Amino acid sequence: MTTDQLSIDQAPPAVQLAVDLIMLLEQHQLDPAIVLAALPIVTRDFLRKLQNQQQAQQ
Repeated sequence: MTTDQLSIDQAPPAVQLAVDLIMLLEQHQLDPAIVLAALPIVTRDFLRKLQNQQQAQQ
């Protein structure tokens, strides 16, 4: 295991997920412009899911 891997393993979950997503997107060799255009759509979707989850907990 490398020092970088140890650092990632100790990173907060959001950082670990970000690294995984970056690796996944890079492996698929997607156009960066398309990835950046898709990210706001993904953000809106997960914000909606978070709001629904929070409302269900109230």
